[in-house]
Amino acid sequence: MLKRCFLAVMATALAPGANAAEPDFSDVDSLAKARQLAADGKLEKLHLMPLDLGGQDVPMNVVYVPVGLAQAKARLDGTVRQMLADGLVSKYAATPEYKGKSFVPSRISIKAWHPDKPASFNPTLNVW
Repeated sequence: MLKRCFLAVMATALAPGANAAEPDFSDVDSLAKARQLAADGKLEKLHLMPLDLGGQDVPMNVVYVPVGLAQAKARLDGTVRQMLADGLVSKYAATPEYKGKSFVPSRISIKAWHPDKPASFNPTLNVW
């Protein structure tokens, strides 16, 4: 059941832009440019560690992504919350990967695991 849920979420999370031209954020090479694009409604602020899971609203926990990706990550984080409630995971990491000097991550790798249990959740959210 969890695998089916995971596959459905991943198909949705990885689909943005599947029918559109690939976005290119290589020219967003400063935090100021990323914030301006967010103010213009082209990017949105995303917390790598969700605030309700202990993340803080601090620069180290914030990235800017195309509008809609925060919702896709929230769906993935919902799976993590359920696994946490079920006692299957106790650790969480969301690691951004970048292309060149861009301040917009190209991918966000999520890892949720429990050091004493075999279950884990390791989706990757492709951004651009």
